[in-house]
Amino acid sequence: MSASGLLLVVVAGAALAYVTAALRAGRWSAWRTASWLSACLLIAVALSPPLSGAGPRAHMAQHVLLGMLAPIGLVAAAPVTLLLRTLPPPRRRPVVRVLRARPVRVLGHPATAAVLDVGGLYLLLLTPVAAAAHHAEWAAFGVHVHYLAAGYLFTWSIAGPDPAPGRPGLRTRLAVFVLAAGAHSVLAKLLYARASGHHHDAHLNQEAAQLMYYGGDLAEVLLAVLLFATWYRRRARHRPRRTPAASG
Repeated sequence: MSASGLLLVVVAGAALAYVTAALRAGRWSAWRTASWLSACLLIAVALSPPLSGAGPRAHMAQHVLLGMLAPIGLVAAAPVTLLLRTLPPPRRRPVVRVLRARPVRVLGHPATAAVLDVGGLYLLLLTPVAAAAHHAEWAAFGVHVHYLAAGYLFTWSIAGPDPAPGRPGLRTRLAVFVLAAGAHSVLAKLLYARASGHHHDAHLNQEAAQLMYYGGDLAEVLLAVLLFATWYRRRARHRPRRTPAASG
């Protein structure tokens, strides 16, 4: 089985497991289930043959789908909340302990997640690593897994509706989000400027950089919507309820 095929099997299993858990949970949001399945579909599209070529545009489309758009759908689906709802109380404790563990809290901090996500992009796209991945199947598999895992971690740290003990407040997350978005845009512009040095495929590289820039804008708007929606919902949940004044 190819590396992409293996990842597709994992994604299909994740989709089936989520739907099964949602049915067991009873009253679970159909919108969250649709969000998870849509994200799985985006991953499948990213790994499909039309985007599995070695062209720069195809590779950049995979980055946008795997590293930016699909993670938003996965995180918005609140898989950890669903897991905690379906597990019996004794089995919830290990999950909660993992969430509270120091390594998870460090990795889940928005600043750490931004370095792994956007910083990883600088390392991949400005060095020969990405080019080498085009010629080695398992290297490409590693790049795809990095895109998805780092994108999920960053999205979860910024706007995840799932429980995350120690998650910073809105101002910190918003500041990191703005800085990360700016760094992503700078990288896209840098790639566009460097593309002029490639005489044979300069146009294709410039189109790939434009796809990264405008695709990143779309993903960042969606992430901002998720951030404020999650913040507002959590704030409304903890807002004290007003009791109606007694009539005289």
